[in-house]
Amino acid sequence: MKTNVLVSVPALMCFVFTCLVFIGCEKQDADTTKPVISLSEPEEGEEVRTGESMHLEMDLSDDVALAGYMVEVHNNFDHHGHKAPARAAEDSVVFYFKQSYEISGRNQHIHSHDVVIPANAKAGDYHLMVYCTDAAGNQSYVARNIVLSPYAEHHHHDDE
Repeated sequence: MKTNVLVSVPALMCFVFTCLVFIGCEKQDADTTKPVISLSEPEEGEEVRTGESMHLEMDLSDDVALAGYMVEVHNNFDHHGHKAPARAAEDSVVFYFKQSYEISGRNQHIHSHDVVIPANAKAGDYHLMVYCTDAAGNQSYVARNIVLSPYAEHHHHDDE
């Protein structure tokens, strides 16, 4: 009788250990889904007035958790490259903006006027880039062509 109990205890311990190993090694689903960016303003090809702030309106969402977003504006004078900002004529400068923001949650509505375009910004074609990263490190982006101009209409909100 003693022999059966002693053999049963090690066998039982081995069984429990094996079960724990298999449960601990079970793969968890990794987040591989990129966040979604719905940029409503500015629209593609929109003229943005120099000397004013640019109105950004967008919704960011993710199936698990958002971590942050970045807004970048750079020149598109050659219509294809992503060059570093350079000095233009003496009375104007090539505009460049880059700023990152931390966010959380699964859904965020962004209404921003953080991008201030100086009055002496060189007029012309620019790219507006919005990047969004989720908590797992997945990233998506949206690119818009915009035009900086001293003659663009002033931006007005619908509620003004």
